Amino acid sequence: MPWTDFLDNLKDNQFFGAGFALVGVGVVGAAARKGMIYASAAFQRRYITTLEVPCRDKSYQWILQWITKKGARETQHLSVETSFEQLDNGLAKTKYDLIPSVGRHWFRHGARWILVERDRQQTMDLTMGMPFESVKLSTIGRNKQILLNILEEARHEALTETEGKTILYTAVGPEWRPFGPPHKIRPLSSVVLDEGVSNKILRDINEFIDKPSWYFDRGIPYRRGYLLHGPPGCGKSSFIKALAGELSRGICVLNLSERGLSDDRLNHLLVSAPQNSIILLEDVDGAFPNRVESPQMQTAYEGLSRLTMSGLLNSLDGVASAEGRILFMTTNHPERLDAALIRPGRVDLKQYVGYCTEYQIMKMYENFYQDSGSNAKKFAQEVTKHKRNTSPAELQGFFMLYKEGDLKALLENVPYIWEERKSEQIESNVEIDSKKS
Repeated sequence: MPWTDFLDNLKDNQFFGAGFALVGVGVVGAAARKGMIYASAAFQRRYITTLEVPCRDKSYQWILQWITKKGARETQHLSVETSFEQLDNGLAKTKYDLIPSVGRHWFRHGARWILVERDRQQTMDLTMGMPFESVKLSTIGRNKQILLNILEEARHEALTETEGKTILYTAVGPEWRPFGPPHKIRPLSSVVLDEGVSNKILRDINEFIDKPSWYFDRGIPYRRGYLLHGPPGCGKSSFIKALAGELSRGICVLNLSERGLSDDRLNHLLVSAPQNSIILLEDVDGAFPNRVESPQMQTAYEGLSRLTMSGLLNSLDGVASAEGRILFMTTNHPERLDAALIRPGRVDLKQYVGYCTEYQIMKMYENFYQDSGSNAKKFAQEVTKHKRNTSPAELQGFFMLYKEGDLKALLENVPYIWEERKSEQIESNVEIDSKKS
C-alpha cells in the first residue's frame, strides 16, 4: 500500500485521531508545565527578594517576636510559646505567645505582602540543644531595604519591651542566652557602699565609655577590668546589677568553675558577648582548685573545669580579646588570686567592698525608713558602739524585722543583728569539738 494511502487511512481512523490528540495535549501540557517552572524560577530570581534568618543569628529571637505580633493576626496555623513575665510585686505571670507554626504564612506589612516560611529540620543543633530552625521572609520586588527595615523594626520593638529593665545572660554551649525574665532596674542609690565608692567606679566607667578615641590614639587596648573584693553579703554583686541598670546594659554571668568550660570556649564567649553588656565573673578564686589551700575543697572541685590559667589570661587580654569590653570579677578571697590575673591591663581598678561603716549604716537607715533625721545617726552610733563587723545583708535582714521603724525597738534589739552569725559559730564550734573527741 502506498504511503499516501496508509496515511489517509490513519487520518480517517477515529481511534488513531483521538490517541494522537491526547499525545499532543500531553506534550503541550508537559511543555507548558516546564515553561511555567522555568518562568517561575526566572521570576523568583529577578523579582523576589528573600531573607533567611537562622536560629543561631542574634536577630532570630527579634524576628520571632515580630512575627508573633504581626503574623498571628493573619494566620490560623499557630504554635504556642510559653514564658514568664515578672511583675512589679516580684510574682511571675504566665504569658502565652501565639506564633505562626512551621510552614508557610502570608501577612501584610504596610502596602506589601510578606511570605514567612518557618522551617524546622530533623537534625538537632547540639550547641543550641534544639532542632535547627530558620525563618525566611520573601516579598515581591528587588528592594532589599524593605527586609532590612523589618529587621530594624523587630530590633527596635524587642529593645522597647526590655527598656527600663536589666537582661541577664547565661552561657549555653558557645552562645549567650537570656536567663529568666528581664529584671526591673535597681536604682544605684539603693546599694549603699562606703562614701564615694559608687561614684568613683561610675565615674571611671563613664570616662572609659566616653573616650574610645583616647585609647585608640595611644595604642592602648580599649577594654576595662574591675575587681570587687571583700566579705560575702557586702553588696558586690548587687552593686554590679544596679550599675548595669544605671548604664542601660545587660549582664553576662559566667561561672569559671562550670563543668566543661575550656580555654577555647571561654575565649569565644568573651569575644561574642552581647553588645552593651557587662561581663561578670563571680567568685573568680574558685576557678582553679590547685590554688585552693584546703585539700577537701581541691578534691570537690577536681575535674569540673578544663580551663587553664594561661587560657584565662589570654582571654582577658590576648590578641583576640574583644574591644570595648567592660569586665567585673568578684571574690571573697583576693589573697588566693594569681598576681598575673589582677595585674594592670587585666584589672584596672580594684575596690574593697567591706563591712558597714557608720556612713553606710546611716544611709541604709535613711533608705529603708525614708528618715534622714537624727534617728539615723543615733542608730548608726548604737551599732558601731558594739565594734562588730556588720554586713549590709545582715543589716537589711534586721530592718525587715522592724518594718515600721520603731527607733526604740531598733536600739534595744541591736545585739540581735549578729544573733544568726553567733548561732552559726556555736554550731561550728560544737562540730569541731565532736570531731576532736
